Amino acid sequence: MTDFAALLCADEGQPAHALQTLTAAAFPDWFAGQPAVVQRMIAATDFKAEAGELAILSGAAADGTDRWSAVIGVGSAGLGEPWALAAAATKLPGGMYRLVDAEPGLAAHGWLMAQHHFDRYRSKPPLHAPRVLLTADHMAATDAVRLAEATALVRDLVDTPANDLGPAELAAAVIAEAERFGATVTVVVGDDLLATDFPAIHAVGRAAARAPRLIELRWGDPAAPKVTLVGKGVIFDSGGLNIKSGSGMALMKKDMGGAAHALALARLIMQAGLPVRLRLIIPAVENAIAGDAFRPGDVITTRAGVSVEIGNTDAEGRLILADALTLAQDDQPELLLDFATLTGAARVALGPELPALFTHSDGLAAELLAAGTSVGDPLWRLPLWLPYREMLKSSIADLNNSGESSFAGAITAALFLNHFVHITTNWLHLDLYAWRPSAQPGRPKGGAAMSLRASWKLLRQRYVV
Repeated sequence: MTDFAALLCADEGQPAHALQTLTAAAFPDWFAGQPAVVQRMIAATDFKAEAGELAILSGAAADGTDRWSAVIGVGSAGLGEPWALAAAATKLPGGMYRLVDAEPGLAAHGWLMAQHHFDRYRSKPPLHAPRVLLTADHMAATDAVRLAEATALVRDLVDTPANDLGPAELAAAVIAEAERFGATVTVVVGDDLLATDFPAIHAVGRAAARAPRLIELRWGDPAAPKVTLVGKGVIFDSGGLNIKSGSGMALMKKDMGGAAHALALARLIMQAGLPVRLRLIIPAVENAIAGDAFRPGDVITTRAGVSVEIGNTDAEGRLILADALTLAQDDQPELLLDFATLTGAARVALGPELPALFTHSDGLAAELLAAGTSVGDPLWRLPLWLPYREMLKSSIADLNNSGESSFAGAITAALFLNHFVHITTNWLHLDLYAWRPSAQPGRPKGGAAMSLRASWKLLRQRYVV
């Protein structure tokens, strides 16, 4: 794991290169006020302070050492945008740096994440010279480092291929976090899922060589407000007997992205000592094909006693979440959040960067959307449009897991989950992609944390440390 604490350090007056941030709008006035030698250097680089641009200014310190500085182009939000310093952290040489005009603020996140690399499978990992940013705001630095660690946890889990991250390894990742913070974990494995009434989880995962699991973590004062997190943990999704195409299967190692988000958020809660009673629930399965795979046309009775006709074995995430959400409400949590890479329809509607939010509560929706906006982690609310429940009707069971129509796929999936959530429960369902199809500064192609910062901001606002 990247040593993020070594990349964002207390400013104690140590020698460092000066960094100044500029917006494109502020650039002309700044340029006009510079000495002629600086103007010539800037003109030679064609620097215009567009976001992501960087210009080095030579100079010498009083002690005779080379103490060049740099100007960095940032967007109109300046350091109030998380990725404002990410390009600079990639382009600058290794060394110590100090912002001359402000504290890093939200932009510390991009500075840190630009220096995180998933090199596990490289025989000769490239050397990465650390770029260290100094800050006088020690509390903000601690928060930024913790958030970077949680974000890296999401990325690394999602980027790990399924041959090295099965249900057992996902359980081990939960146990590792529990051991760090004094939490307890229980894991129900294989046929024991039937004995303990998790029939949908068992049905989806039984065909795989690696047994399905129900992973549950508990932490905190039992008398504190109850916050429960649920994460979809499909470690690989072949589509089952309704097998996906090769291109459709290519990214399916990321289908446990919801579990990665839920675990990372649980880590933040425990690390900060948030005054809540935390419960984390992860159904972990591989949707594989074998002689005992569940079939289209099968009827499965869930933990809630609701029977589900299988219209499509590739709509498996909602099945395992049905059992998990039923379990999650047995102690009536004050807040229930589930994270899932649930539907391609959400991506068609909102693209790869904007998670879909569903909830009964206008107030909760407003809170989370505002939290996301404040930390540069946006979401978009889609409706739990009740008339579309007709699309999930079955002629022989209580529900069908996949309606005949391709319309409103993200909404009908959320409505399926809604069938297992009591109307009085404060529930937030996040349908996210957990993947970046192309690289941007601080955000490489691959596993991506989406809605993590927004959810953490929401919890910190609700449950002040």
